[in-house]
Amino acid sequence: MKKLRTKFIIFMYENSQKQYRKYFKKKKRQWQFTEEQLLSFKQDSLGRTLGEFYKKHGFRMIPKMENHDVYHLITDCSTNIQDEIAMQYLLFGNGKRSAYLLGVLALGTVIFPEYFKRYINAYKKGRRMRTFHHWDFEELLGQNFDHLKDFIRQKETSVMY
Repeated sequence: MKKLRTKFIIFMYENSQKQYRKYFKKKKRQWQFTEEQLLSFKQDSLGRTLGEFYKKHGFRMIPKMENHDVYHLITDCSTNIQDEIAMQYLLFGNGKRSAYLLGVLALGTVIFPEYFKRYINAYKKGRRMRTFHHWDFEELLGQNFDHLKDFIRQKETSVMY
C-alpha cells in the first residue's frame, strides 16, 4: 500500500512541476552554472557540495528550481518522498508561503499520516533556523558550505541593551 501511495505522490509531482514553473516561477531566472561547472568550485564551497550532490545522485539541475536542491543540503533532508514532504514542512516553519507548498503539505499529510510526527518536527526545526527560504543561493556558491549551514542553523536573536 505504501508503494502505491508513493507512486501517486510521484505522479502528482511529475505532472505538476512543468505547470508550476511555467505559471509561478515566471520572474525567476535559471542559474548560469551547469552541474559540471559546480564541480570546479573550491573544495569546501556550496557550489562544489551541490555539484557533488548532483553527481552522487545522478540528478540534473531543473531550471528555476536550483535553490530547492540547496535546501536539501542545508536541511539534511534526503530526496525520498517522505523527506521531500518533511522539507516542505521545514520551509513552512521557516516562513515560506506558496500555493504549491500548501498543496504538498495537505496532500503529503493525507497520503502519509504515519509520518505526521516527523513533519511536525521538521516544521519546528524550520522555525529554529535563520530565515533562508528567500535567499538567492547562486550568489553564495563560492562560500564555505559548512559555515553557511552553521549560520543558517543559528536562529536570529535580538540583542538587549
